[in-house]
Amino acid sequence: MAPPAPAHPVPPPSAGGTVASSPFAPPPPSRDHTQDLPDEILTLVFASLTPAERNACSLTCARWKEVDAATRHRLSLDARAMLGHAAPALFARFTAVTKLALRAARGSGADSLSDGGAVAVAAALPSARLSRLKLRGLRQLSDAGLGHLAAASPSLRKLSVASCTFGPKAFVAVLQSCPLLEDLSVKRLRGLPDTSGAGAAITEEILFPPASALRSVCLKDLYSALSFVPLIASSPNLRSLKILRCSGAWDLPLELIAARAPGLVEIHLEKLQVGDRGLAAISTCTNLEVLFLVKTPECTDEGIISVAQNCHKLRKLHIDGWRTNRIGDRGLMAVARGCPDLQELVLIGVNPTVQSLRMLGEHCRVLERLALCGCETVGDTEIICLAERCAALKKLCIKGCPVSDRGMGALNGGCPSLVKVKLKRCREVTYECVEQLKIVRGATFSISLDIVLEHVVGAPSENGAQGAGQAQVTELTGQMAAMDLPSNAAGAQSFAQANSRMRSVMSLLRRRFGNPPPM
Repeated sequence: MAPPAPAHPVPPPSAGGTVASSPFAPPPPSRDHTQDLPDEILTLVFASLTPAERNACSLTCARWKEVDAATRHRLSLDARAMLGHAAPALFARFTAVTKLALRAARGSGADSLSDGGAVAVAAALPSARLSRLKLRGLRQLSDAGLGHLAAASPSLRKLSVASCTFGPKAFVAVLQSCPLLEDLSVKRLRGLPDTSGAGAAITEEILFPPASALRSVCLKDLYSALSFVPLIASSPNLRSLKILRCSGAWDLPLELIAARAPGLVEIHLEKLQVGDRGLAAISTCTNLEVLFLVKTPECTDEGIISVAQNCHKLRKLHIDGWRTNRIGDRGLMAVARGCPDLQELVLIGVNPTVQSLRMLGEHCRVLERLALCGCETVGDTEIICLAERCAALKKLCIKGCPVSDRGMGALNGGCPSLVKVKLKRCREVTYECVEQLKIVRGATFSISLDIVLEHVVGAPSENGAQGAGQAQVTELTGQMAAMDLPSNAAGAQSFAQANSRMRSVMSLLRRRFGNPPPM
């Protein structure tokens, strides 16, 4: 007996072997309703998409492609040598671009954009609109190439360059061609002369034009950043200065900078050869509101006192003392007396005591954010002092300090404005104390406690906030996730090593939390 025929016949396969569409599939709409959307609505939709999503949408239809091209303000291009040939067509399509990034892959080498390609790109740029330019890894671009790009961007307001090979003379053309430039960031340049030993005197060999519009300068990872000191000094309206991990002696340059740019409001110094003389120069900037001192071991209490006595508008102070014990109570008490508007204080590897913390609580009435990391002298007595005197404190972070439940319990009734507490590497604080704080302070209060384990063998990290031989449970979890089983005999040795690490991790867990209960 033949099987019954199906109620609805199955469509036969097509010539290519695929089954034709089912008769039960919904019919296509009679018309495309997205065509009813005005261009303004599509523009708002595209503005909420990522670049990859916009690229996909631009392939949907000719209208979407036109709307995307006419309203795309950000464009990131792979800056290979052939970009010069494609630039006219690209910028003829994207006429509204205001922010352009040219990035060359790390291994591109000679295939990155050269001076000839930069000339073609400069000729095609929407010069009247371009306000931001970012260059990354253009190792074939010289001073002349950057000059061509700058000349084609007279409205440029922000320039960021990194891992390029041109030198400081290229920025003379930038300042001449871009009078509206407000923000300059220079990182990891490879074409600079070595001036690391020129700390005794600053020679202005490069004559930079006045940069009256420049508001922010960032120098990072430069072995000869002193070449840019004349540029900074030619910016009388400079407000923000960041010098991070740059070689050379900076006391004398900071004196020159402070004398010519006295309106500085924000200064970041990280891993610099700078001492109290440099801080004394900074203290002449009486409008200073933000100061970051990160791993500057030559700075002492005397330098901090100079800043506190003159910079009364200071709102944010970050000090990473690198555990040198050269900044302590004396400097912090001067900050308490001289900076009543202090709102944020971060101390890493600094050892304050009740004496300075009491003064900070009494004089800095608007202190809202406080972080104490790797402070060996901050214990229960210090936390109780903060709880009694810091009425405006909203956020408190404690890492690697010898505090216990006794000190944290004082927060049950102290710091009435406190809404968030973060605890890390505080081994004497228990979860019972944390839960009690949550109950007492209510639903608007947030507190986190990170559990850490002790390594059998460990060394202190570079960060002063990290204790010797300690690691987070999350790091151990990452190690366990990375322990893949071998798929063949060739991986037997790595499997044995992973198995050994796993046993070590489990041993640490049992030592910290005890053996699991029997099933």
